[in-house]
Amino acid sequence: MSQEQAYQALIIDTGCANINSLKFAIERLGYVVGVSRDEAKIKQAPRVFLPGVGSAEFAMQGINELELKQLITSLTQPVLGICLGMQLLTRQSFENGVQTDCLNLIDTEVNGIDISGVNDMQSNGSGLRLPHMGWNTLSNISDNPLFTGIGEDDYFYFVHSYCAPVSEHTLAQCQYGQSFSASIYQNNFYGVQFHPERSGISGARLLQNFMELV
Repeated sequence: MSQEQAYQALIIDTGCANINSLKFAIERLGYVVGVSRDEAKIKQAPRVFLPGVGSAEFAMQGINELELKQLITSLTQPVLGICLGMQLLTRQSFENGVQTDCLNLIDTEVNGIDISGVNDMQSNGSGLRLPHMGWNTLSNISDNPLFTGIGEDDYFYFVHSYCAPVSEHTLAQCQYGQSFSASIYQNNFYGVQFHPERSGISGARLLQNFMELV
C-alpha cells in the first residue's frame, strides 16, 4: 500500500493556513495524515480538514485560483473546517465590510462579533476587545458525535473577530459579547470556530471524535 493510500485523513493545502500544528495534533492521536491540494488524494481520504487563517476574501480568492471550490463542495466524506475554515463553509462572510461569497455548504453567514453591549465586560472589569482571543467554554452542546465526552466545563482556544450566529445548524455555542456558533454542521460538513489543535485535552478529544465519525 502506498503512503497516499494509507492516509487516514488529509489537510487541504489552501495556502492560507498554518497547517503544521494541526498535522502534529492529529498525528499525536496515532493517525497518518497528509497535506495536499491534489484532487484524487483528497477525494480518496476518509476524513478531510479545512483549516484557515486570515480574511475570508483572501482565502476564497486563493481557493478559486487553485480551483479547489468545486472539489471541496463535491466531497462526501466528513469534512471539518477550523476557525476561518469553518467560516468558509457558510454562504457568505461580511468581514471588513466586504461581502464574500463562500462555499455555501452550511446555510448561515458570518458577521462581526457584537461587543457593544453595556454589560460586555472582561473579568477584570474592562471592556471586551476584539479579537476574541484566548480560552472560553461552550454551552448548549448538542449530542452530535463530534462532541462526545465534551461538556460545558471544557475550555477551547479561540482567535477571531467574526462569527456565525446561532442557528438550526449550531452544534455548540460560545459567549463573548453575544452568543455565537462555536460549531456548525450540515450534511457531512462540520465546522468549529475554535482551534482544537491548540485546545489541549479537550481539543484532542474533539479531533478524535471527528476521526471516528462514520
